Amino acid sequence: MGSCQEIKQQDFKKKVTKCLNDIPNNISANKDEMPQHKVHITKGFQLGVYEVTYGQFKKYVVEENRTDLLTKKFIKNNRYDNAAVNNISWSDAQDFIDWLNVKESENSYRLPTEAEWEYSARAGASGLFYWGNSEAIAGNYGWYDENIKPPYPNFIGLKKPNSWGLYDVSGNVGEWVSDWYDEDFYQLTPENDPLGSAAGVSRVFRGGSWFGVLERMMLGSRDYASPTTKEAFIGFRVLRQKPSIKR
Repeated sequence: MGSCQEIKQQDFKKKVTKCLNDIPNNISANKDEMPQHKVHITKGFQLGVYEVTYGQFKKYVVEENRTDLLTKKFIKNNRYDNAAVNNISWSDAQDFIDWLNVKESENSYRLPTEAEWEYSARAGASGLFYWGNSEAIAGNYGWYDENIKPPYPNFIGLKKPNSWGLYDVSGNVGEWVSDWYDEDFYQLTPENDPLGSAAGVSRVFRGGSWFGVLERMMLGSRDYASPTTKEAFIGFRVLRQKPSIKR
C-alpha cells in the first residue's frame, strides 16, 4: 500500500530505500504516501462496481425530503441520472448510507477504509496505475483533466475496468473513504485492517478525478478535505461488508 520513492545511497549518512515487490519507483510521490507498506485485509467485503450515481442519490433526496442538498451548485453539476453524483460532502455520503441501511434492513453498508479502497483499486496490480505504468493509455481507463470536456463528472462505466471489474476507480470523481487524514499515518499504521487515525480535521478521498492531473490517478495517491467540503470532483462508492452468519 502507498507509493515508493527510491533513495540511492550517496553517502554513509543517507538511508537506502528500496521498493517492495514489483511496484516501480514513483518520483512524484508525496510524503504522505510513504513509506510503502504491506497491509492484510482479513475481513471479506463487496465494493460497488460503480460510483454512486446521481439517479441513486436522487432517490434518497426525494424519500428523505433533503431539499437542503439541492443547491445551485449541486443542480448545475448533477445533470444525468447515470453520471457519478458529486458535490457530496463526507457527511452527506454517510447520511445516504444510513438511509440505505434502513431501506435494505441491514447494517452492512458503509464507506470503505483507505486500505480497503486501495486493495480493491489495485485488484492485484503492482504498477503505478491498475493498468500498469503507461501514462500514454490512461485515457482508456479514466477521466481526468486532459480527456474530459464538460466541467462535471461523466457517465459511469464508460472506461475500462480494473481486473476485478470495478469501473472508474481512477478518475471521474474522487471517492470519499472512512479514514481521517493523517500525513504520518503510514509510518504508524497497523498491518491488519487499518482504520486510519482516531481523530482529525480532514477526511481522505482517493482515485483522482476529471478535475485532477494524471498523477492523482496513481493508486498510491492520497487527497483530503474537510468532511463538509462539497466539490464537483468528489463523490463516493459504497462497500457492503460480509454479513455475519446467523445461527
